Amino acid sequence: MSYFLVGAGLVLLFVGGEALVRGAVVLARALGVSPLFVGVVIVGFGTSAPEFVVSVEAALVNKPDIAVGNIVGSNIANLLLILGVAAVIYPMPARFNQIWREALAVLFGALLLIPLGYMGIIVFWQGIVMLALLAAFLVYTYCRQSRQPMAEEELLDEMRLPSKSTAANLGVGTVVSAAGIATLVLGSNLLIEGAIDIAMQFGISEAVVGLSLVAVGTSLPELATSIVAAIRRHSDVALGNVLGSNIFNVFAILGAASLITPIPFSPEIAQVDVWICIASTLLVGVLILSEKRLSRSEGSLLLAAYAGYIIYLYS
Repeated sequence: MSYFLVGAGLVLLFVGGEALVRGAVVLARALGVSPLFVGVVIVGFGTSAPEFVVSVEAALVNKPDIAVGNIVGSNIANLLLILGVAAVIYPMPARFNQIWREALAVLFGALLLIPLGYMGIIVFWQGIVMLALLAAFLVYTYCRQSRQPMAEEELLDEMRLPSKSTAANLGVGTVVSAAGIATLVLGSNLLIEGAIDIAMQFGISEAVVGLSLVAVGTSLPELATSIVAAIRRHSDVALGNVLGSNIFNVFAILGAASLITPIPFSPEIAQVDVWICIASTLLVGVLILSEKRLSRSEGSLLLAAYAGYIIYLYS
């Protein structure tokens, strides 16, 4: 039954994330924002909804290692697994002059985990600060990028929008997004229950479950979106998806969860996995800066690094 719950939860998370992304993109067209803004904020944050729901639910049921492990593990999976898969499918040009602000925000979020881990707990006031930083980033990003040309609406046209009517797009986008969120809530409940049962059966720590099984499961929407973006050669969307997701994971999810209840930060995660997250961020940055793209060989390197990380977790 535990495996069934995990499987059903993953399926519902994937379906809900897909619905949320499609609904959000419809809303984006109605609001007239740019593809880069869609990639970073709408798609990136939308595909992080599973992480948000899972971590908040884990905090509510007093499973802090899953809440924190899910965030750190998801960010590692986004950088190594998802970008690796996308680059292997199709080399990803990366215009660093357009994404450097988001890249710095991702690095700042990874570095922020160091003091949070050192203090050993994330409390209410820290959550307020993180949410305020996120709000400032969103306002800045919108003002600087959201009104850029839509590049012939390359992303939005391929999403098969329902209508040319702004009012119709707003209505459809809202309904689809709401259905996606409801599906995500149900899927997260099933996934947490099944994952905890499996951990107890095999004597695996909740931290490892959160860093691996739950992290990869909640990253499925990012994976699906980045694969589609890579196939359609929309590198801005694929990169924006990962960057936006990693920003949202740290500042919004940990911030919101700490408003509900103080979140203990596992020493094991703080001493090892946080540093792996930082190293992964720097690795991707160096690869992009060195060649202004992620090649297939570099994508393979990222995948090999993620495989090594998973082997380390279960060794």
